[in-house]
Amino acid sequence: MNAVTGKPVPAHDPSFETAEQRQARVDLAAAQRLAVIQEMSEGIYNHFTLAVPGHDDRFYVSPLGLHWSEIKAGDLLTVDYDGRLLDGKGPLQRSAFCIHAPIHRRKPQHAALFHTHMPYTSALTRLQDQRLLPIGHTEAQLIAEIAYDDDYTGLARDPAEGERLADILGDKTILIMAHHGVLVAGRTVSEAYDRLYTLERAARVQIFAQWTGKPLRELPAEMVAHVHATITGTPLAPGVPSGHELHFGALKRLLDRQNPGYRE
Repeated sequence: MNAVTGKPVPAHDPSFETAEQRQARVDLAAAQRLAVIQEMSEGIYNHFTLAVPGHDDRFYVSPLGLHWSEIKAGDLLTVDYDGRLLDGKGPLQRSAFCIHAPIHRRKPQHAALFHTHMPYTSALTRLQDQRLLPIGHTEAQLIAEIAYDDDYTGLARDPAEGERLADILGDKTILIMAHHGVLVAGRTVSEAYDRLYTLERAARVQIFAQWTGKPLRELPAEMVAHVHATITGTPLAPGVPSGHELHFGALKRLLDRQNPGYRE
């Protein structure tokens, strides 16, 4: 899947896309640049993908070789679930296809799939017990969303790995992968990015708490369930967008000040 085969594909032509597709490209490029600012990226590696609005058989992904800080909306490749490059120029990272395509195909509710080796969550995956512990407010919001892959199988070089991960993910939105990293899913870029950011913050707090060497103070299971039900069942405020939309909008304004150009 690294090399483009068959008829050459021209560079991206925005005249053939809808306004919704254009916005999807902009948001995905913004998410990747933000991941650099917030120290959740690996240079040119890892992969964020987004299902193409209006289609059920293709997704956007950045070409291998671009640093995430320089990705623009027009750089994104359009790839189908068989690995064919439909639009754009550049190599498709094999692991991006092998992990993401099967999950996109099997779980269409997850339009956005973000895979990173972000440091604090990845640190948890190196522990004998890689679970996010119920030790606080933020953790309680996330725990019900997490599935765990406890069987590291090496590098993702075959779509069978994506099928395996899809099985483990089930109906969850976060997959913590032993010895590896994390996959976070969302209905939109804003939802997935907010979840990714929140998870990394929670993992950082846990690592800090564990560094003290003192006993951890865990919440009872009933309180964890109560917090999750509250965060998913009650609005932040009447008449405003969801929190993840507000958060991502604010982050894009930050990006406009610090690293503009992602909309191109």
